[in-house]
Amino acid sequence: MRTAQAMRLVGAPAAVAVIVTVVAGIPATTVPTAAQEASRTTPFVPPRLWDGRTPDFRGIWQVRGTAHVNLEGHPGRDGIAASESIVVDPPDGRIPYRPEALAQREENFRTRATADPSSKCYQAGVPRATYVPTPLQILQSPGNLAIVYQENHAFRVFYPDTRPHFEAADFWMGDTRYRWEGDTLVADVVALTDQLWLDQAGNYHSTDFHVVERYRMTGPDTIVYEARMDDPVVYARPWTIRVVLGRVTEPGARIIEDECLEDENGVRRHISPYDPANLLITDYSRWRQPVEQ
Repeated sequence: MRTAQAMRLVGAPAAVAVIVTVVAGIPATTVPTAAQEASRTTPFVPPRLWDGRTPDFRGIWQVRGTAHVNLEGHPGRDGIAASESIVVDPPDGRIPYRPEALAQREENFRTRATADPSSKCYQAGVPRATYVPTPLQILQSPGNLAIVYQENHAFRVFYPDTRPHFEAADFWMGDTRYRWEGDTLVADVVALTDQLWLDQAGNYHSTDFHVVERYRMTGPDTIVYEARMDDPVVYARPWTIRVVLGRVTEPGARIIEDECLEDENGVRRHISPYDPANLLITDYSRWRQPVEQ
């Protein structure tokens, strides 16, 4: 689990750039499982923003666990803990691929060490950005909502669902419209590029991918996150994942800059914030004037 120290967040619009906030690891045992949270019988009533109506989801949150390796579950290996499937529908925990789509998933898995777009510093997309092993921050004011992710400088502005989606577009983080259903935040996401993967195992989708996210606070420090996904090109039916986001409560916790450097082949790769090479030299070296001999 990554830890962090404060650094300035870049690449976000002014309305979002006021945050910068994450994580020292909290014990996994402090975060209830998705099944435990979903089974609560008495609904938790979230605090409100200053308008007295809007549920207050502000804070730094993180999914604990290793579902980012494979949504369908995986055994422990190489120091990575095992994970059960987070697919809750279908009940068998398997992604309902169309038979003709399985060959691409198998090829992605075979080449996953080098082909995963996230490992090459492309943004994780939706829903993957929620359960990668780094935190996110929810920002709100009445009528406004955005999420900033530590992973790859990604952010999303949630637009009211009265606005139509963009047409004929594909983005790494999609196009999001949102509404409130009682105390549940519901987000409708389209326009996601087909270059995205859903995890490190190579599960994927096409440009017809459609996601409906549901964020529901079940306690002061927990959000149950569900994503219902549909793609008639790749999947035989819609399917759903569920995870729990735990609030990061350590004093002074912040999200940090997630930087990348180009390797000898010109491929950008993640670099630790503690690596001496992490000086953003690739951002500035191109501006340097040649030294006269």
